[in-house]
Amino acid sequence: MEKHIQLPITRELARAIKSGESCLLSGVIYTARDAAHKRLCELLKEGKPLPFDVKNATIYYVGPTPAKPGQVIGSAGPTTSYRMDAYSPMMIAAGETGMIGKGKRSPEVIAAMKEYGAVYFAAIGGAGALLSSCIKKAEIVCYEDLGAEAVRRLEVENLPVVCVIDSDGNNLYETGRNAYLASK
Repeated sequence: MEKHIQLPITRELARAIKSGESCLLSGVIYTARDAAHKRLCELLKEGKPLPFDVKNATIYYVGPTPAKPGQVIGSAGPTTSYRMDAYSPMMIAAGETGMIGKGKRSPEVIAAMKEYGAVYFAAIGGAGALLSSCIKKAEIVCYEDLGAEAVRRLEVENLPVVCVIDSDGNNLYETGRNAYLASK
């Protein structure tokens, strides 16, 4: 059964989402990949305001393709999350509560998730066209010079994700593997 989540994700809500839960996200998310994360963290280090409110924000690690005529956005599949691992602890400390991508996360990211209350969701890699159909509105917020990697504000409806790592540090990549090996 899927858990319907209306964004934003508060710290309290983040602590209620558990590893292994299939979720449908609806509301506002932001896009950012490594180049944007680097700029955002530089602003945080300098004590300057960010171009969007990161408090209770969910950030999708995606660089969408250009929209075809009549589309809101092009294909919007997740990118590999470890590229953001150097920046994620600082973003979580600043208020970010949700991350969407694919692949494993570092122990430092997981420690920040546990300390502050944040969750990591996986979106299905290779399903960018399907995922883009859940995006109802898209607008560039900042860093337009980064092209596909510009920060965008997306309004999503029933975006399918799976909570891979919860705020207790439970990690589906580990528990799922262990369960599979135990069944052999």
